[in-house]
Amino acid sequence: MPIYEYQCRKCRNKFSTLVRGWKETGTAACPKCGSDQTERLVSKFAYHKSTQTIHEESGEPSLHSGTDFYKDPRNIGRWTEKKFQDMGMDVPKEIKEEISAAREGKLPDELAD
Repeated sequence: MPIYEYQCRKCRNKFSTLVRGWKETGTAACPKCGSDQTERLVSKFAYHKSTQTIHEESGEPSLHSGTDFYKDPRNIGRWTEKKFQDMGMDVPKEIKEEISAAREGKLPDELAD
């Protein structure tokens, strides 16, 4: 039983509804205003990476014996770069240098302990 997303043409409300069956059901009434002038939307979907893909992209955890995988400098650098990108900012030069050093195996002083 799929869940379809709709948008009301009258009040612009977006809502989801569970459909009992796979056949096209037409339209669903808007729960906000009651209008039947709704249109079905193309739903977003999620993409989940497998553990194997994560290891291929980040490096296999077993290659870093003696260190916590989540403290691996490569993963910290990727996370930091992504956060700057998400905020629409350029990574400052000093942080780029720290990330480059971390990728070569030198942990930042705060994490070396």
